[in-house]
This record gives sequence, structure tokens and C-alpha cells, in this order.
Amino acid sequence: MMRILMLAQFYPPIFGGEERHVKNLSAHLAARGHAVSVATILHKGMQSFEMDGDVRVHRIRSTMQRAKFLFSEEVRFHAPSFPDPELTSALEDIIKQEQPDVIHAHNWLIYSFLPLKPHANAKLVLTVHDHSLICPKKKLIYGDAHCTGPGPIKCIGCAGEHYGLAKGAPVLLTNKVMQAWERKSVDMFVPVSTAVGEDNRLMNAGLPVTGLPVRVIPNFVPDTVGQIKPEPHPKTAELPQGDFILFVGAFGRYKGVDVLVEAHKKLKNAPPLVIIGYKTQEYPVQTENFPANVIVLQDWPHDAVMQAWARCQFGVVPSVWSDPCPTTAMEGMACGKAIIASRMGGLTDIVAHADTGLLVPPSDADALAAAMQKLVDDPTLRTRMGAMGKRKVVEFQASTVVSQIEALYGELVCGKSHMKSTMSHVVACVAHSPSNEHATQSSA
Repeated sequence: MMRILMLAQFYPPIFGGEERHVKNLSAHLAARGHAVSVATILHKGMQSFEMDGDVRVHRIRSTMQRAKFLFSEEVRFHAPSFPDPELTSALEDIIKQEQPDVIHAHNWLIYSFLPLKPHANAKLVLTVHDHSLICPKKKLIYGDAHCTGPGPIKCIGCAGEHYGLAKGAPVLLTNKVMQAWERKSVDMFVPVSTAVGEDNRLMNAGLPVTGLPVRVIPNFVPDTVGQIKPEPHPKTAELPQGDFILFVGAFGRYKGVDVLVEAHKKLKNAPPLVIIGYKTQEYPVQTENFPANVIVLQDWPHDAVMQAWARCQFGVVPSVWSDPCPTTAMEGMACGKAIIASRMGGLTDIVAHADTGLLVPPSDADALAAAMQKLVDDPTLRTRMGAMGKRKVVEFQASTVVSQIEALYGELVCGKSHMKSTMSHVVACVAHSPSNEHATQSSA
């Protein structure tokens, strides 16, 4: 049994992809017998401590929350890009209480922990979900296109446009300063895809940068994600009766929605294009002006989305940014569907070209249309790719990925870089770790 403390600026009932990942990972680890706790920022209407199943959730207040004018969203108080005094103090108390063997951070809340790292007696893991190590906006988008990398002038302007003139430069500067501290303190960086590792300059040509501890471990989906409920969800009545092509995601240009619609116009004898997702303030696409054979469905529950996946011809994930590790592609594959995706970002780790789907250049409507036409015209190819995708998606299921994370914890705690992932070795090692000796003494 290991004692694990998650650091995440948000946690359900505030939901997003990262929040869902932390919640699911915590629950899976607790189910495997580990003592799991979460430290997250306190928001209005929430309790400072609660149990989420077997997971202990500590909610803590930040000094920055007192300056509400700095935040554009009152429902989300983000962790700052530097150590926050009250967060650091509260984390110190939680660490004394929980005595973790491993502290697993997921975003900028790590910065408020770094002053405590020398005395925490715990290994520090950082899952890199986005581009926050190199981009203060976290998306690595410059204008409407993929950013080629940081530069003083363009980063100042870009951060100022995103955060406002008063906040942009300080966020950029503090994030840059904290990176050096972070690289010295983290015991293992875990980018969720090869692209995330390379974009954040943790990896080069698929290999870790010399001297940096890096291991790619992807996001995951439940083992049962492809098991569709037999009773039709009422929302599915809005789907076409016959064949359709499916996109699931934000209605944003960075997701390639406008490129997809343009490509769909070029198809011959095309089935309708169904777009299921939600509006976003970042690079929004005006869906009201789409053609009649493009059906836009907003804010669907997950069960209904999965039933749409089960009914579609194939799926398209045409991101024009370096999408870190989109689980929507995994969900489509779990339903036995071929996936057409951009040859960019984490999608290249998920979709095997000409095997489980087709990869095309981002922002290229002609290439995307050609790939879509190929699958529209060849049902045998669609079926073969879908079957291969269903086999490949096992690599991204919880039972596979959580085992990799669990083994990583064991290696770090035991101090063996090449230890086999047998939990008997981990248990024996952790039983004699300082935090567990302290816990035993405290209970005696």
C-alpha cells in the first residue's frame, strides 16, 4: 500500500477533462488498496474536507482568491504561476497529516508545493496534460495556428491578449522562472503523449532530454467505455436515421471544426455530418451558418454521445492544434469505429495510419476530404480499421494505464529505475518507507 497525494487546482464537481482524469485515477488507485488523497482549491459552496468514495479530498484557499478582480471566472479560481503563500501553508499541513510516499501534481498547483519539496520526504510526479511548461496560455497556439515555440516579443503580446495587459507579463515571467525550479524538483515528468513531451521540450525525437526523468503515459478511458447501454437515450432521436459522420468536441477553430465542415462540402454522396459538443470562448466557431446537412447537437450527456459513436459510419478528429491526448478518439475506437485524425499532437500516438484509421495534415480541407471520401466509399475498409482500433484501444484503458502509473510510483519510492512492476516488491518496499513508518508510530 502506498500513500498518494494528488495536487489539482480543480476537482469535481468542477468538471473538465483534467478533473475527470484526476478523479478517475484517484478512484482506481484507491480501489487497488492505496491511501489516496487530493488537495485542490476551495470554491464557493464546497466543503473544506470530504470523502469522495475512498478518496480524501482537501479543499484549500489561496491568497490570490482574495483579489477576485484578477480572475475572469468566479466559478474557477486558477492556481497562480508562482508559490501562493496560503496554498503553500495549507499544503504543508496536509502533507503532515497524509504523510504521502508520492505527490502527484497535475497543473500549476505544483508551484505552491515546490518550496516544501526539500522536506516533504515524498517523490514528486508531474503529469503534463498540456503545454503549460512552455506556454503561459497552455495551448501553444499563436494567432489561429500552432505556435512554433516561445519568443520574447510574441509571448508577451500573446499572454497580454489572453490574460490582459496587467496580468500577461507577470504570468509569462513567473512561469518562466518557475520552470527551472520545477525541472530540478520533479522526480518524474509524465507527458500524456510523445507530442506533449516534445512540445514542452522534455523530449527530443521521441526520447527524453538528457538528464530529465521522463516517461510517456497516456490518458485513459474506462475498460467498459465501449459497452453501450441497450436502451436508447432520448437525445439520440435527434440523430439521422441512416448513416452519418461524427465529430465530438468543442465548437472551436482549434479543434478544426471549420476545416471539417469545408471538407464535408467537397464530398460526393456524403452522409450528414453530425457535430456533438459545446460552445467555447476560445477561438469560437459560429455553428449557426453551417450547411443544412451538418447537424449541430449541443451539450449531450456522455451516454448519448457513446450511442452516437456506436451508430456512426466513422469519426473525425481534425484538430489544428497539438491536441495533447484526446480521449474522444479512444472512445470512437472502443466502439469499433475507424478514425480520421490530424497528423499532429497526441493523435499520432492514438491513431495508427492505414491500420486503425487515417492521418492527414492539419488545416488541409482537401486532404481531409480525400480521406473522408475514401472511408465513405469503402465500407469494408471502415469495418477492418474499426476492428483494429477496438483491439488497439486496450492500450488506453484504465486497467492498462493505471497499472503503468502504479508501477512508476513503486519504482520511485523504492529507488530502483529498472524494477519489475510486481506489486509484491512495491508493497515490501513501501512498508519500510519513512512515511509508513511514521504512520505506524502515530497509530501505535
